[in-house]
Amino acid sequence: MIHMKEYFAFQWHITDECDQRCKHCYIFSENTDKKTDNMTYGQMKEVLANCEDFCIMYDRLPYFYITGGDPLLNPDFWRLAELLKSRSIPFAILGNPFHLTEDVCRRLKESGCLKYQLSVDGMRKTHDWFRKSGSFDITMDKISLIKKAGMKAVVMTTVSGTNIDEIPDITDAVVEAGADVFAFARYCPTSSEKSVNIDPLRYRRLLAECDRKFKEYEKKDCKTYFSRKDHLWTLFRYETGEFTIPEAAAKGVIYDGCNCGNCHLTILPNGDVMACRRVNGSILGSVFENRLADIWVCEAEEFRNYDKFIKCSKCELLAWCRGCPAVAAGAGGDFYAPDPQCWKEV
Repeated sequence: MIHMKEYFAFQWHITDECDQRCKHCYIFSENTDKKTDNMTYGQMKEVLANCEDFCIMYDRLPYFYITGGDPLLNPDFWRLAELLKSRSIPFAILGNPFHLTEDVCRRLKESGCLKYQLSVDGMRKTHDWFRKSGSFDITMDKISLIKKAGMKAVVMTTVSGTNIDEIPDITDAVVEAGADVFAFARYCPTSSEKSVNIDPLRYRRLLAECDRKFKEYEKKDCKTYFSRKDHLWTLFRYETGEFTIPEAAAKGVIYDGCNCGNCHLTILPNGDVMACRRVNGSILGSVFENRLADIWVCEAEEFRNYDKFIKCSKCELLAWCRGCPAVAAGAGGDFYAPDPQCWKEV
């Protein structure tokens, strides 16, 4: 039997430059005049070497989610794309729709880009309020362009109290537009906002409604894949009987749930290495000053202390769920605090 190495995900922010100033952006949430950072090509080569060293050390394969800002706005983006191609390293883009053309999509595909993720955070009026006027229509139009080039078109929605009622309609819209993948995750509060503004049982009702809708589409052989990205889906599926704890599960082993401290690192344009981009205070070091392989077994260890989860450590789903610690940290500053939208009593 051939043993396949597991991929390790690096969320690599190569620039802060962006055409939008979204109301829920982590970069500009508290300082809209923030000086933007850009990685140079020389720095990118340094980062790539550090990441490859990490993967050699831990027998993993690198997978990059290239993002920003809008990564296409980094003047050295295409040099990076060619570098990744020369190393046969697959990557995905988390970006904006505004600079996508047929030629750009073709070049991305030829460089090894497997998928391009766009954001849809409401129907037209709500989405444009979050982002900028005209953004909704441009985003929906570019889905077919991405697919035509041979990449997967992924649509991601950030759920908050502002747009939660629109998620079912967003689902219909992205299916109609032909998206290959649709997922949603909750907004992570910043230090100036302390609530997602969603009651736990209201969030459970959303999952139930989307579960019904997703299954209806799946019965019709819908081509869109519905990713149950939020780990509270595991709790929901556990309650409905669709997920059961395997009898052979070993005690003390983490099987699923939040990837923070497990199989993911974030790298910012200024070189900061974070356990999670959405967790303030999760900076572990600098990619330009520290060996990632060392950071992983030292500074990142504090995010793998699963017994510290105040609520989850008492739950039988600890090894598969844990909700979203980033949302918990955003709400109260404690990574190990209970997920504010978890409705389960333990």
